[in-house]
Amino acid sequence: MPRELFRFDTAASVADFSAIDDRVMGGRSSSRLRHDPAGHAIFEGEVSLADGGGFASVRSRSLPLGDAQAVTCRIEVLGDGKRYKLSLRTDDLFDGVTYQATFEPVSGEWTVLRLPLASFKPTWRGRPIDGGSAVRPESVRQLGLVIGDGQAGVFALALRSIALE
Repeated sequence: MPRELFRFDTAASVADFSAIDDRVMGGRSSSRLRHDPAGHAIFEGEVSLADGGGFASVRSRSLPLGDAQAVTCRIEVLGDGKRYKLSLRTDDLFDGVTYQATFEPVSGEWTVLRLPLASFKPTWRGRPIDGGSAVRPESVRQLGLVIGDGQAGVFALALRSIALE
């Protein structure tokens, strides 16, 4: 049985998320997660490569999101032709190990993607951790979205829901 973590059908559904962009290290990128009256959220903004930047992200506050039985993260998204990462964190800290999986949804079409939890790789500040441990699904506390990888410019990823299954 899927455990729905976020359903973005109301304005209140985005309240647990805040932006963490490359501005934390002097960059110029910006993003936000906003509710669209059509009944979904939009992760939107602009990635700038200026001043050593190059990423934009949003992250949920710490919540008990874990599910020991989960093997997949399911997201329902409407893509814009860009590549994104879904991030999972197993602690309540601002900085530390993040587990990331890359996805590139179909542009202009609502799609349900299933990202195996085994495909989430441990990273620290966006860099892979060699020999790092696998994500423990029962310990998930924060969830985020990231765009970077040299993809400068405006972006907009629409989301209906995120679940563990």
